[in-house]
Amino acid sequence: MKKLIRYFLLVVLAAIIWAFFALFYPRTPIISGFAAHSVCSCHFIAHRNQADIERNDNDIDIISQAKNVIDEKEQSVTSTIFGLRKRKAIYRKGYGCVLIGLDGTVPADFDHVPPRASLSDSLPWPYGKKEVAAIRPDVQEIVRQAFDKPGENIQKTRAVVVVHRGQIVGEQYAPGFDKETPLLGWSMTKSIVNALYGIQVMRGKIDIHQPVNPPEWTDNRKAITYNNLLQMNSGLEWTEDYASISDATKMLFEASDVSGVQLNKPLEFPIGEHWEYSSGTTNLLSGLLRRQFATTQSYLDFPHEALFGKLGMNSMVLETDLVGNYIGSSYSFATPRDWAKFGLLYLQDGVWNGERILPEGWVRYTATPAQGSEGDYGAQFWLNAGGEYPKSPKDMFYCDGYQGQYVYILPSQDLVIVRMGLLGYPDFAADDLVSGVVDAIGE
Repeated sequence: MKKLIRYFLLVVLAAIIWAFFALFYPRTPIISGFAAHSVCSCHFIAHRNQADIERNDNDIDIISQAKNVIDEKEQSVTSTIFGLRKRKAIYRKGYGCVLIGLDGTVPADFDHVPPRASLSDSLPWPYGKKEVAAIRPDVQEIVRQAFDKPGENIQKTRAVVVVHRGQIVGEQYAPGFDKETPLLGWSMTKSIVNALYGIQVMRGKIDIHQPVNPPEWTDNRKAITYNNLLQMNSGLEWTEDYASISDATKMLFEASDVSGVQLNKPLEFPIGEHWEYSSGTTNLLSGLLRRQFATTQSYLDFPHEALFGKLGMNSMVLETDLVGNYIGSSYSFATPRDWAKFGLLYLQDGVWNGERILPEGWVRYTATPAQGSEGDYGAQFWLNAGGEYPKSPKDMFYCDGYQGQYVYILPSQDLVIVRMGLLGYPDFAADDLVSGVVDAIGE
């Protein structure tokens, strides 16, 4: 009997060891990488304290068990999970945080911090810093309903900004946040990549209907166009899964070059026929964009000179990978007001304060449903043409990021709504927020 028990215990122990090394251990660099990057960015960009970041932003499954150590002098964060697989993220002014490579590789130094435009004290928002009192009580009441009451943690809203006819008519922030707090946009960053491509189209640098044709593609992939990539129907193989070891998680938390992951994928479907959401595709677009510039620094300066500086989005930080590619799929920080400016650019057909930033017709192209998306997706923007938000106008299109980061653009209502938090639609009643504001401004 004792031998049987001993044999049983050995089998159980062997199973536990196998499960640890086969199932859990391969995930540890992703877990500690997520934790280190998150704490680093939220602390050094948004100036939030570690306890709040860990309690909220890192309160995700096993990631909440990571141990994080902030080094204020080095401006870095080191994280481990149960003492395993140490990962470090370091902060660089103007570029946010970057994960040091699994092999210890550190990022190269850049020539300078991206330029920041100054805003006039005499001009009202959105063109300057002067405050204009335009809050509407009826809109503000709808905004208030999107926030938790004291002691609750149900809606998890951090910020809402409502802009109607170019003025802020509703605005509120959760305790600990205000109009100066930069917040992570997650996949709203994809829509920034759309804008950067629009600018290059207007400059005559890109024809989106021509094949991308990088030298690495010597097979049928040569026929993939920029349009296929922007609309996410290139047919390239990809797995977008954040609950497991997948293409997406390996790209964000293990790869030194995020653009190369999708670049090296084979075709899985016919080009232009199958729509599939892919963060790898957006990072491929970011890497292809870099190839159009003579130097890494000119590529890094481009978004700030051509877009953020024009709009006065001075809080915007785009983070890079280890080799200097902007992580266009996921990592951008800006204040909710600056995210609202980005939405206004599209509401105004790509024109800002009398200057055309995006080419004529680009916004229409952006909001045109991609083949195979069933009306839910355009070009790096989500659409309501398919009725995902049944109470809201069908012409609404929007930036959408993990955990409920949204910039809703409603042309028929001359309206932009920004909502940022830690819970996404439909668990957060975003359709009620949008439709409620629409009803209020229509009264």
